[in-house]
Amino acid sequence: MNQTDPTELSGQIERITYTNLENGFTIAKVKVPGKQDLVTVSGNMIAPRPGEILKMKGRWTRHPQYGEQFQVTDFQTTVPATVYGIRKYLGSGLIRGIGPVMAGRIVNRFGEKTLDIIEDQIDQLAAVEGIGKKRIEMVRIAWHAQKEIRQVMVFLQTYEVSPGYAAKIFKQYQNRAIEVVRENPYRLAMDIPGIGFITADRIADRLGFEKDSPLRVEAGILYVLHQLADEGHVYYPCESLLEKCRDILQVEKDAVMAALGSIHLAQKIVIEDLKEGTENLRPNHKAVFLTRFHASETGIAVRLKRLGYTAKSIRKIDANKAVEWVQRQLSITLAPKQIEAVGCALDHKVLVITGGPGTGKTTIINGILKIFSSLKARILLTAPTGRAAKRMAETTGHGAKTIHRLLEYSLQQGGFQRNDKKPLNCDLMIIDEVSMVDTILMHHLLKAIPLRATLVLVGDVNQLPSVGAGNVLKDIIASGRLPVVELKEIFRQAKQSRIVTNAHLINNGIIPSVKPSGDSGSKNDFYFIHQEDPEKALKIIIELVKERIPGRFGFDPVNDIQVLTPMHKGIIGAENLNAALQQSLNPGEDKLIRGSRKFRVNDKVMQIKNNYEKDVFNGDMGRIIWIHPQDQELMISFDGRKKLYNFSDLDEIVLSYAISVHKSQGSEYPAVVIPLLTQHYLLLQRNLIYTAITRGKNLVVMVGTVKALAISVKNDKTTRRYTHLQHRL
Repeated sequence: MNQTDPTELSGQIERITYTNLENGFTIAKVKVPGKQDLVTVSGNMIAPRPGEILKMKGRWTRHPQYGEQFQVTDFQTTVPATVYGIRKYLGSGLIRGIGPVMAGRIVNRFGEKTLDIIEDQIDQLAAVEGIGKKRIEMVRIAWHAQKEIRQVMVFLQTYEVSPGYAAKIFKQYQNRAIEVVRENPYRLAMDIPGIGFITADRIADRLGFEKDSPLRVEAGILYVLHQLADEGHVYYPCESLLEKCRDILQVEKDAVMAALGSIHLAQKIVIEDLKEGTENLRPNHKAVFLTRFHASETGIAVRLKRLGYTAKSIRKIDANKAVEWVQRQLSITLAPKQIEAVGCALDHKVLVITGGPGTGKTTIINGILKIFSSLKARILLTAPTGRAAKRMAETTGHGAKTIHRLLEYSLQQGGFQRNDKKPLNCDLMIIDEVSMVDTILMHHLLKAIPLRATLVLVGDVNQLPSVGAGNVLKDIIASGRLPVVELKEIFRQAKQSRIVTNAHLINNGIIPSVKPSGDSGSKNDFYFIHQEDPEKALKIIIELVKERIPGRFGFDPVNDIQVLTPMHKGIIGAENLNAALQQSLNPGEDKLIRGSRKFRVNDKVMQIKNNYEKDVFNGDMGRIIWIHPQDQELMISFDGRKKLYNFSDLDEIVLSYAISVHKSQGSEYPAVVIPLLTQHYLLLQRNLIYTAITRGKNLVVMVGTVKALAISVKNDKTTRRYTHLQHRL
């Protein structure tokens, strides 16, 4: 028979050599009757387990490096019947609570009846040494879960859904999963993180849904709006949205308009006429908002106005005398703009302080805190990220929390526990790094601030806007309705830092000198290494992080040095940089593989989604402290808070030896290394480079070309975000 002819093969899985949960591709070693050596089989298979009997259809192929293999095109699995197979099956990690040792004890006791006992008479497991009621219950839950998930996976395999996503679908809908998918596969795009409209649409197509099905078009519009929100838009012009949806969905405009009407009636979106004074739309043109973005944006405007009009809870004092007093108390002389800022905090209910590095924002905050503390005011400090809150606490000597923790998010009770019904107890609220706060989060925070309180918003409006939708700080400043103190003067001590002076030059559209400073009054804390070849730049970055910076400046390669890159893909994108830096800084065999990513003990990692259950949020960074490959678990320490991650959680973390500039917002690192090449052309913007440089506290090293730096500095045309907050205010 020809090697390429289709054939059938049966055998027992001995071990899994490789599996990719994203697409189900698996390489396994199978014991086939009549063959002396184990057979290598490969193909897309659903969560195969050692010990299972595999009935396959496929073709024999010959791999140039690994020899003869059986390429699987179709397969079925059945549970093993022999004692040997059952022991291997149970000990494969199939059921949490049973490892190889415990599997051996169970099979020694019940032999070939083991699986029947677990299925029908599970309480008999109590006769096995080391198994009590708690472990029996764990086994019961896991056994039934894996049976049900297997059914779901077999069903979804027909529609080319990967085993990784199948597990998420089962977790969301449990035993209703098949029913939900058949009725409305587009729910997956809304309900399951990671499953977008494209995947749901493919499933729907195979289930027979027409292109112009109202369910499809409605889901498609919501998908497009969510995509636009991910790009930063709070709303989108109706006409532009209709065209976008037509292009993506390939349906007539009438079908999109009908679906738009349906989801408007269902209150999933808000359609609003934005009249004169709106730069982004012509007068009387309609704007389409996802409902929660509309509620949040209007809520921010209402809440800020009410805060501004309500009387202060602290007694009124003479601002001039208070400023004189605080200067004596802190033994400092405030600059005119700093005096103005402290005075405004005493005379107004809401104040915005904005300025770049070295302009004295921290001094102002400390002055305000000193005065309010003397008045026995209840004070709360907050920032969007853990690192920003920690830095705020260190520079003020006053406790600070992240916004999420301040608002007491509870998964069990469904949302933030602090709100307008249960406000925070404070007379003064200071929020740092406000440029990072998006529309949704700002609304939740403002709802929880008591109307009697004074609110001080502190941030650098020239940094990148929030990752989430909106441009809150910029819109508040542009509205002209709230007092704003803009700090431009760089103080003497800060002027000695080339990081600070170069950041301000960039912000003003001036290309800084990349030569080492010959000025004896300046610190050499900013360096530029010329290299235009990406491969050579990668090599330089690895040398800098591993040897050159630690050797010269004494910084720890992992804890103190952060690589910040404008892009995710490419040779010096975050993904490739992380793989190269991991191999250089933390090689080893003890690893857990999730898709194309490998995790090792001591790896630096970052959370990339808010996980309220774990109390870990997007941008939080930690270190892996142990891995249990057999249990498919690892433990991460986030500043001493230990969090357990199982295999399905690993989509939420990435290596973070290198991160995007966006992800670095609100953080400060002893040293940063920034690759900057013209291959980043589309991403090179002034506010991105400005943000990257200002993340470095003691040292910034750029690797790239002056041409790329010049492109960045000259490009101050930031991508437009459709927001209406400025005009609402």
